[in-house]
Amino acid sequence: MKNPSLSKWSRIFLIICGLGLFVSIFVPLWAIYLQAPQYPEGLAMFLWSHKITGDYQIINGLNHYIGMKTIHQKDFWEFKVLPYALGFFGVLCFIAAFLNKKIWLYLTTLFFLIFGLAFMVDFWAWEYNYGHNLDPNAAIVVPGMSYQPPLIGFKQLLNFGAYSFPDIGGIIMFAVAGILVILAYLEFRKRKNA
Repeated sequence: MKNPSLSKWSRIFLIICGLGLFVSIFVPLWAIYLQAPQYPEGLAMFLWSHKITGDYQIINGLNHYIGMKTIHQKDFWEFKVLPYALGFFGVLCFIAAFLNKKIWLYLTTLFFLIFGLAFMVDFWAWEYNYGHNLDPNAAIVVPGMSYQPPLIGFKQLLNFGAYSFPDIGGIIMFAVAGILVILAYLEFRKRKNA
């Protein structure tokens, strides 16, 4: 009969993943930077699991002129859910390590990948809405122009260069996803070769 148990290293890495997800609750997940000639030092906005920090009030003032919505923490339903979701997946990693069954690793990996994909789609949809639903009575209207920030990478928006990328918490989330996929693959391959 094939062994349904996890290797010692898989259990150790599951515990590390769980701890990492708990850390990601308390550090910035994503960073958006804006640079322009009038702001050579740049403007930064940081999205955490439960709040926004950085220069977002200054960004709100600038965005008012081009008709973009202002950014307010209360408008993000995700802040009410995300800390608990990350905590849930942290606990799920611990449970998979404790129960020591491959099926729990496979389920944890599958559910976390679905969650991660949904997280990215939701973030892209927020950026799309934020950059496309503009006030037609704004002080500056450029026909056909939208101001959706990039999901990852760089995009020129009028005289502003916008950079968007994962911060510490986002890097942890990507790392956990990668580790889980590798562990699931190695455990599955080991089972096939048993």
